[in-house]
Amino acid sequence: MGTPDDLPVLRTLDDVTRLIEGQDHLYVRWSRGPAKDLKAVSSKDDLTGVPMPGLSANSLDVEAWWENRPVKVHDYSHLPREKGPDVHPWALRGRERGRGPDNEPLVGDVEPVGWIDGRVIEEAAAEVARQEGVWGPLRRRS
Repeated sequence: MGTPDDLPVLRTLDDVTRLIEGQDHLYVRWSRGPAKDLKAVSSKDDLTGVPMPGLSANSLDVEAWWENRPVKVHDYSHLPREKGPDVHPWALRGRERGRGPDNEPLVGDVEPVGWIDGRVIEEAAAEVARQEGVWGPLRRRS
């Protein structure tokens, strides 16, 4: 790996599933990438501007009760629209240092694992659309 942004690309939900099988402490982060994030390994709360003790991310760890449902990788898929088109999802391994204001994990000791291709997000959205009930990214339209 030449730079923190020089990572393999996870191209399908199956790729993401294979990555997480038998591993813990994996997360997905939506940002401008590891090269920028690893300079400080700290996120800021958007509302208050308060620095937090780790990168805000979503856990890819799957609880037993989740059974064979698809991995949730698209919860923050609204961020490229809000923060700019250079914001993309990437997978990382790390250790939880705390929780952010939305109860999201704040991750330190970060090891970038791979970029998550946009097609994975589309595949996840299509899978969610097939489920019963109201599902979708966290910023749901009313």
